[in-house]
Amino acid sequence: MKNRDYKNFAVDGIYHVYNRGVNKEKVFYNSDDFSLFLYRLKENLFPESGKHKKSWLEKRRKTLPPNSFDLISYCLMPNHFHLLIQQKTDLPITKLISKVSTSYSMCFNKKHGRIGAVFQDQFKAVLVENNEQLLWTSYYIHKNPVEAGLIKNPQDYRWSSYSEYFGVHGNFDLCKKEIITNQFHSENEYLKFFEDQEDENMVSFQDLFFDFEED
Repeated sequence: MKNRDYKNFAVDGIYHVYNRGVNKEKVFYNSDDFSLFLYRLKENLFPESGKHKKSWLEKRRKTLPPNSFDLISYCLMPNHFHLLIQQKTDLPITKLISKVSTSYSMCFNKKHGRIGAVFQDQFKAVLVENNEQLLWTSYYIHKNPVEAGLIKNPQDYRWSSYSEYFGVHGNFDLCKKEIITNQFHSENEYLKFFEDQEDENMVSFQDLFFDFEED
């Protein structure tokens, strides 16, 4: 399966969206950077959910219409991100990624005293075409920090949706996770399902992202 054109999105389609820093540079230096990206993502996924009184700047910052997208899984890595997203209306995923990335990049550049692009120009997107691919994409996203050697267990990584899946909620409750979790009875069953067949399936699955992870 090849990467689809990043503008070619359809209502109810589920896509694995990913991008990295320009020249493979870091896009998240510390916990404040990770938190800021997730906050920008949350305010566009749930623009009417804020419980606190919004500041003048927050009111001025336009967000996308509510219920436009569902986030299924995510992982933020030091130099790239993975998002598994379902588009719910005619508003394309391109709008969400552009909105979040642009807003984040402006803050990131100001904070770290830099100018210019933060992310590569065109993010990549792969259409999820069946349930098996959906399950493996979610697992691939959650396994990313383990494969990178950052941690040994996916539940130990703070900046992915794994802990949200299995009841260890942080400050960001972002995911429509039931589409995955309802297929398993427990965290152990989720992990065992993939680990029992990982050797034969994960290699071919990673071919979808080989150019992104290795080039």
